[in-house]
Amino acid sequence: MAVAQVSVILTVRNEEANLGHLLDSLVNQEGLHEVIVVDAASTDRTVAVAESYRSRFPSMRIVVQPCHRGEGRNIGARLATGDLLAFIDGDCIANTFWLRRLVDAWDGDPLRIVAGRSILTGYWAFTKLHRVELAHRGQDTTWPSCNLAYPRELFQRLGGFDAAFVTAEDIDLNLRAVEAGARIVHTPDAIVYARARDSINGFLRQAYWNGYGRKQLTAKHGRMWSQYSFRDLAKRQGASWWGWMRAASGMVGYLDAKRGRPPP
Repeated sequence: MAVAQVSVILTVRNEEANLGHLLDSLVNQEGLHEVIVVDAASTDRTVAVAESYRSRFPSMRIVVQPCHRGEGRNIGARLATGDLLAFIDGDCIANTFWLRRLVDAWDGDPLRIVAGRSILTGYWAFTKLHRVELAHRGQDTTWPSCNLAYPRELFQRLGGFDAAFVTAEDIDLNLRAVEAGARIVHTPDAIVYARARDSINGFLRQAYWNGYGRKQLTAKHGRMWSQYSFRDLAKRQGASWWGWMRAASGMVGYLDAKRGRPPP
């Protein structure tokens, strides 16, 4: 196979303070074909920061459109021309060899999705909490889209992210990919540093949205949730007060979605 070309797609909103750090980390990435920034109507200087990097990314495309995260990624994917779509968030920083490791693990396989390793940085209590995994057909489908790469043709065939999801759209896409016969491989050397929430309100709000998204998943993929163990979830919280706070806030979001309340 010829050298793979990678389209990096990121959705941002009010990431003026962080976006420059991410773009700096992408400048010398091996295999980078283009950067596509989808801005969800930021009210700060996020777009101006992205524009200031045009000389360093001649193939950069910037789109401004109010949207949820999944919608924004679909917009970026429709514009992409690379062989592999690498998704990352605007508040992340990529390791120098991030794209190279993703491409090596992908190896041109049209049914292989690559999940890298995301390392949380920030307040220690928020970074120590474990991701709540959900296995389907023996595969972990909860690898987050802040460090996830899809072959472009597979992504298109699956129809991209479901725009009805306000969050957990990455889990839904991974589930559908596994159902379609794809394989998700994890490569721990493809490292992205992701920022944990920097306030209690932000931490609890994120937990609420995670719970809301989990209920959306239940509505769409209900039968597979018989595999889901609340005992395992409780073990993952351990004796951590923050873990139980996250679980409680997530339950509120789950119940709001179950009652049909629109997202706040």
